[in-house]
Amino acid sequence: MKRVTAAVVIGMATGAACAQQGDGTRFSAPSNVFKPAKVEATPERMRSIKAPQGFTVTPFATGLKNARIITVAPNGDIYVSRRDQGDVLLLKDTNGDGKADGAPVEVANRAGAHGMAIKDNKFYLVTVKELFVADIKSDGRLGELKLLVGDLPDSGQHPNRTIAFGPDGMLYLTVGSTCNTCNESNPENATILRVSPDGQQRSIFASGLRNTIGFDWHPQTGELWSFDHGIDFLGDEQQQEEINKIEMGKMYGWPHVYGGGDIYPQSTPVGEIKKEEWKARSTPMVLGYTAHAAPMQMVFGHRGGFPAEYSGDAFVTMRGSWNRAQASGYEIVRVRFAGGRPTAVEPFVTGFLTDGGKTHIARPVGLAWAKDGSLLMADDGNGVIYRIAHSAGKPGNLSAMAPSGPMRDQANKGNGVPLANKRPETQSTGTLSVSSTSFKAGGAMDQKYSEYADGVSPALAWKPVPNAKSYAIIMEDPDAKPVTPFVHWLAWNIPANVTSLPEGLQEQPRLTDPEGVLQGRNTRGSMGYFGPKPPAGDKPHHYHFQVYALDTMLDVPFGADRDQLLQAMQGHVIGKGEVMGTYAQKQKPQK
Repeated sequence: MKRVTAAVVIGMATGAACAQQGDGTRFSAPSNVFKPAKVEATPERMRSIKAPQGFTVTPFATGLKNARIITVAPNGDIYVSRRDQGDVLLLKDTNGDGKADGAPVEVANRAGAHGMAIKDNKFYLVTVKELFVADIKSDGRLGELKLLVGDLPDSGQHPNRTIAFGPDGMLYLTVGSTCNTCNESNPENATILRVSPDGQQRSIFASGLRNTIGFDWHPQTGELWSFDHGIDFLGDEQQQEEINKIEMGKMYGWPHVYGGGDIYPQSTPVGEIKKEEWKARSTPMVLGYTAHAAPMQMVFGHRGGFPAEYSGDAFVTMRGSWNRAQASGYEIVRVRFAGGRPTAVEPFVTGFLTDGGKTHIARPVGLAWAKDGSLLMADDGNGVIYRIAHSAGKPGNLSAMAPSGPMRDQANKGNGVPLANKRPETQSTGTLSVSSTSFKAGGAMDQKYSEYADGVSPALAWKPVPNAKSYAIIMEDPDAKPVTPFVHWLAWNIPANVTSLPEGLQEQPRLTDPEGVLQGRNTRGSMGYFGPKPPAGDKPHHYHFQVYALDTMLDVPFGADRDQLLQAMQGHVIGKGEVMGTYAQKQKPQK
């Protein structure tokens, strides 16, 4: 047991990634470090575990060391990842006695093995930076692991990636932040990514998520819900763990805003964005839970064999706190839903804290439904998988899926539409001459402008338009699949006296040179320029750099998407033009 108490000045506790500008903020909070000591999970101590009436909690398997995430195949085979050992174990219960048969079998071995998912008899495994796939053999063992993605962001403070297939058939992959609070240099940090099953397409689905491990889709609405880890060093009661409704393109506040809209005192947004502006762009949490409880895997009840009253609710493991005086977490909670929204979080299985909270016998992490309808929980401290079953339980329905409509509708927004120059929102009789010193009009673009290399934006220039108050840029690729056209760049409120942009602009929401230029969300899901990245072997794609002269400055917030920008531009376009470049990638890059 370790307990440290100190008054922590927030600026000393964050390790921010960029220089912070002073704004007069002063803030301090008492910060406690308390780590209940791990003790052996003896049968006597296990008797302290409590669950609601009608439920029993028993060991399913023991001696597994750092057991982390659990996934279950349609035939009932159980897989558990072990991050510290860097492997995946296979367990079976062939006689239905609620206990694993014999010793587990190692079926995969990769450093940092963590999140897992199964679809169409294929097994997906994610480590810190890699996503693998393997065929599942008839005995549950795995074929050769094949690399699908090898360039996920570096981990830093939060290396534990998790994955799950959505109702739309796409793989959703969580990437935590590298720090407690900082401005990330890689836009894929602190996000949920949406990845095609072959790994060839991926985008940032949602951002501003400090460390989301657990997520699942509501069985009736098909909407995505998640539990995000709160910021440390704000005191015992802050930041609460956040339940968020995750929607495409939304930003959830981190690192500058948290909870229901509280502003974090130390950090500073890049590009001289005010924190109130960041707050206005952020989506607040729907519901909070005890600070520092550390939410992990999350599952809705419709796949399990519990009584019907549990089917619309979610269950979440809470690994347990270290940054508060009295321990929180060390439990499974039930999140009650009504009308498709969470209404309360309550303890479901407790008693893993022992000796009055001074010690613990388990740190809950993995959570999954077994084929017999019971709920399996992995403890990464003592290496026990617990089985939670109901006396009136029934077999689970592991293939039950939430409706696919909400996810498909979000992903298809802006798909299959004309280029911006052909849209009614940009109608204008005025013209504008656009050129580039980086490539010839209609000619090939150098690789450095692509995401296969440097990914820097090319230089652009245009002839001034009389009476223009600002200019805007929309770059699109009409040859892309499956999203057509693919938006590569949105920029607006370029001052009227600026008629050229240099190579290599910052990829951030607001520019300070030229002053006040705002940038929006491209199809990749990041802000600023995202270079060409056509599949290797494709014929050259055409990249249209469309420039618009406007008779006004636009009241559009940073991070807006193309449709929001076009809507604001409608009726204000007094001249437009474009320069087009091509790009093809001949060889598949090394992963």
